[in-house]
Amino acid sequence: MPELTQEPKKKRIKRSGLIRMLVYLRQRFDLEEGKEDELETIEYISKNVEFKGANLWILIFAILVASVGLNVNSTAVIIGAMLISPLMGPIMGIGMAAGINDFELLKRSFRNLLVAVFIAILTSTIYFSITPIYGAESELLARTEPTVWDVLIALFGGLAGIVAGSRKEKSNAIPGVAIATALMPPLCTAGYGLATGNLLYFFGAFYLFFINSVFISLSTYLIVRFMGYPKKHFLDATREKRVQTYITIFTILTLIPSVYLAYGIVKKTIWNEQARQFVAIEMQFPRTQVLNTTYEYTNTSRMIEISLIGDLVSEEEIAILKNKITAMGLNETELVINQSGSKGTDINVLRNDILKDLYERNEGLIIDKDRKIALLERELSEDAQIRSLSREVANEAVIHHPNLKKFSLGRSIFTDLEKNKTDTLISAYASFQPKPQRTEIKKLQDWLKIRTKSDTVALIID
Repeated sequence: MPELTQEPKKKRIKRSGLIRMLVYLRQRFDLEEGKEDELETIEYISKNVEFKGANLWILIFAILVASVGLNVNSTAVIIGAMLISPLMGPIMGIGMAAGINDFELLKRSFRNLLVAVFIAILTSTIYFSITPIYGAESELLARTEPTVWDVLIALFGGLAGIVAGSRKEKSNAIPGVAIATALMPPLCTAGYGLATGNLLYFFGAFYLFFINSVFISLSTYLIVRFMGYPKKHFLDATREKRVQTYITIFTILTLIPSVYLAYGIVKKTIWNEQARQFVAIEMQFPRTQVLNTTYEYTNTSRMIEISLIGDLVSEEEIAILKNKITAMGLNETELVINQSGSKGTDINVLRNDILKDLYERNEGLIIDKDRKIALLERELSEDAQIRSLSREVANEAVIHHPNLKKFSLGRSIFTDLEKNKTDTLISAYASFQPKPQRTEIKKLQDWLKIRTKSDTVALIID
């Protein structure tokens, strides 16, 4: 009988411990802790929706800063532009309006977002039309096509933004969300696409901005509904129902294409990763090297084009590779292999690829050698100048100091052991017969400073 009563007691202790742990976790993750009054949060987000006056000028200046950052390929400048950007306001306003059934706020947020986007693209287009730097650097190219990571960043960043916005004490999370989701650079890149006539850049960058905006609004909508924010009610029940219908239609029309596009981005990202793994694992041959690889993914076709140089890969091996490409999950993907000397291969293209590869591999070495040569030439030139100057100064010094018997002038490296500092100074050696007075030594030293145009001359007297 004691054993029968002991077992349920152990179970009760374990159950009690589990309940306490769950209660503890619930308290830790409770969003009600430190929550601002819901009406205050709605008013806070509503105020940041408007784009006029100072807000509009801040947007223009932020766009210009971001455009300069993209132009000179400076990550720090781009981050600074995103910190001062006010673009998050209307985007979060759209999500808030959809969550509380406020059709007026929804229209106002959408209208201000359109104004902000138009001004941003116009400003960046004007900048890139007049800038003397035309090249598209890595920071700009990174904003021409969205990936699955951009979708995830926008979703989780938006969640962080609305949670931070609903707190009594506003943290630095919202500026952090603006940096993470990178709303400014895609609009600047879209302006670059218009300024240079590259519509692929324009549509790719605008596509990235659209995806980011939708998923930030979606995460705002989800948190507002989850936290039970009060919905807007109308005295007229018919009008309230109509407004709810409008908001529902707007939400569906926005989400369906966004989810479809996001699904396409996920598929493309997975395909790209699998294609690169296939090339890295399977395209390994003892006496054949991969020169160039091109990946092409569209809604209708998928292709991996590889240029090889070296011994020809047999048709049997190519057939095996084409079978493996399907086994790795790359369905409906065409594998095109160009080999040196094979039919349809452009030898000039292969030659150019080889030269490009050699140049890229040796570019760093060439630059380093050029720097060393320039340094040595500068050192030799300075030594030649000091040798010539030494003879001239010696002939002039003996006129002012008849007792001077020996003289030399050169550059010496002096090390201050206390300060652990090394410096190159002009040094002079002088031998007198008989030994000179202190006034004569001081006179010689002052004259040498003027003659050599140096602030400091180290004078050694024998």
